[in-house]
Amino acid sequence: MVLAQLGGSISRAIQQMSNATVIDEKALNDCLNEITRALLQSDVQFKLVRDMQTNIKKIVNLDDLAAGHNKRKIIQQAIFNELCKMLDPGKPSFAPKKGKTNVVMFVGLQGSGKTTTCTKYAYYHQKKGWKPALVCADTFRAGAFDQLKQNATKAKIPFYGSYTESDPVKIAVEGVERFKDENCDLIIVDTSGRHKQEASLFEEMRQVSEATRPDLVIFVMDSSIGQAAFDQAQAFRQSVAVGAVIITKMDGHAKGGGALSAVAATKSPVIFIGTGEHMDEFEVFDVKPFVSRLLGMGDLSGFMDKIKEVVPMDQQPELLQKLSEGNFTLRVMYEQFQNLLKMGPIGQVFSMLPGFSADLMPKGHEKEGQAKIKQLDNSNPKLMNESRMMRIARGSGRPVREVMELFEEYKRIAKAWSNMKGLGKMAKKGDMSSLSRNMNAQQMSKALPPQMLKQFGGMGGLQNLMKQMGSGKDIMGMFGGGDK
Repeated sequence: MVLAQLGGSISRAIQQMSNATVIDEKALNDCLNEITRALLQSDVQFKLVRDMQTNIKKIVNLDDLAAGHNKRKIIQQAIFNELCKMLDPGKPSFAPKKGKTNVVMFVGLQGSGKTTTCTKYAYYHQKKGWKPALVCADTFRAGAFDQLKQNATKAKIPFYGSYTESDPVKIAVEGVERFKDENCDLIIVDTSGRHKQEASLFEEMRQVSEATRPDLVIFVMDSSIGQAAFDQAQAFRQSVAVGAVIITKMDGHAKGGGALSAVAATKSPVIFIGTGEHMDEFEVFDVKPFVSRLLGMGDLSGFMDKIKEVVPMDQQPELLQKLSEGNFTLRVMYEQFQNLLKMGPIGQVFSMLPGFSADLMPKGHEKEGQAKIKQLDNSNPKLMNESRMMRIARGSGRPVREVMELFEEYKRIAKAWSNMKGLGKMAKKGDMSSLSRNMNAQQMSKALPPQMLKQFGGMGGLQNLMKQMGSGKDIMGMFGGGDK
């Protein structure tokens, strides 16, 4: 993902400054110059970048900072605040409301990924307990209904469209009425696009909007247009009441930063970004967590929310019982890795952890890593020997080396858990507060491999992480624990 490269460049610039023996004017300027270069390469407007640099220098006056001030922390906070300011439109978007029918209309140019994004939006809300439905009012593009039908069927979302009707307004009205009768609470209308902004496109959008009276109009935009996003967003807002923007294809274009900052300049709130072709490569865009992840500072609240989504409640008591007895089997590890995969692409999950970034797993290796996790299955470690590993390798169609690597990883995690076995006992029903009091950074550091501890910033970084995560209770959630 190109934004991961941007985040990596900014993080490295901050890290190099932090590693300097003395934080002086030169160290600060070198850091800001690297950040400026990274932002300009991401097609962020020159004036925005220049203003950000000027504002940071005003905030971080090294001469005025008395001895004892943590200059590194002050500079990092200033960079964080200025990046947030650059990407924040300054107003929230409309959010669909439970208990009523919400009609959401999607608009955008042809080729922006609008139809795929409609399905992603529906799928995201379906996982949150909504009952979405899709209406294809795109009669301009050949194959539009087939594409929506295919996507909706795959995601198990009801859909409506027509191969014979040519009036998009009639299709939109019929579809909305049908799904209202079926008590769908989120009805998504996909409209026609064009290759460029033209009068016929805007007139059709206005007619569909007047007929369906949507609660929210979402403008879908291709990130590759960069700074041109400003003019495009303005034109669509003047034609229909655009209330939110979704920016697509953020995984493959160097202009992604430019598109984000340009849209923010129009005061249009970005609500999601598309980060790939798959259904789960779709992220909520919230400025502060986004910038935090960009700088390698993580998004722990988002990480914990994902954990709660994927670990089934009925699995938790049994899992805690096994862990409290130190019974960490390959099957337990397999189940928890499966939960990890449900959280979304591994690169995105890593970027939510402080000290990590989305480019920790290089482009092209993420699918390989996920495939290895999926090949893991149950084996009794006590009976594992060379001949058994060879049989497993033959049966799974994988090299013996990979089976050995997997078993070594299991032994490391099992050993780590045995060090924390007592903590598992505290995690039994009704005793989470005891766990919270007794879990400390010293115990956690022993359980982590040295390279991971280094990623967290050593013992000090780990202590800070545990404060942010809100105690051992949330850490236990990573293993399937938590409130019952």
